Amino acid sequence: MWFEKEKKPLPARPARKPAADPPLVQENGEKAPPAAAPVIPNQRKEGTENPMTDNILKTSSPAVSSTRQTLLGSSMVLKGELSGEEDLTIEGQFEGSLNLKDSCLTIGSHGQVKADITARQVIVSGKLSGKINARDKIEIRKTGNVVGDLVAMGVAIEEGAYFKGSIEILREEEPSQTRAATTTTWTA
Repeated sequence: MWFEKEKKPLPARPARKPAADPPLVQENGEKAPPAAAPVIPNQRKEGTENPMTDNILKTSSPAVSSTRQTLLGSSMVLKGELSGEEDLTIEGQFEGSLNLKDSCLTIGSHGQVKADITARQVIVSGKLSGKINARDKIEIRKTGNVVGDLVAMGVAIEEGAYFKGSIEILREEEPSQTRAATTTTWTA
């Protein structure tokens, strides 16, 4: 037909060779070995970055990291008093008291805890009922559900989290003075 034309392959173009630098000559008259090609970093084109989204799991950077971590699995149920010197993640159920003075306690999204807690840092993604004393920081993630009193140097509550209780923020300049706590109920 008239619209079908025979396609002829285009002739191949000869490859261009880069201009060669004149050979380097060493002091003794011999040619120097060729220099390694420079490494050019892979640069992204503008607008191709992947923007951060809210569904990326946010991690905390503990001030002092422990070399060991213990996991209380999702099928575990434990009642009593627990203390230790390593980070602890709870995905199961715990009832009692927790003392992790220089460590980080993480309550996973399936974790259910009824306890008075003393730790360096506490991160809550599951359910917690009780008082939390943290030397550094308490974080309540968007899947977290906390009913109780919080005492720490810093408190972070993500949008979507549930919190009912009081918050007391500690300051370094007044560690021995008693501070008044305010009762807060917050749902995002």
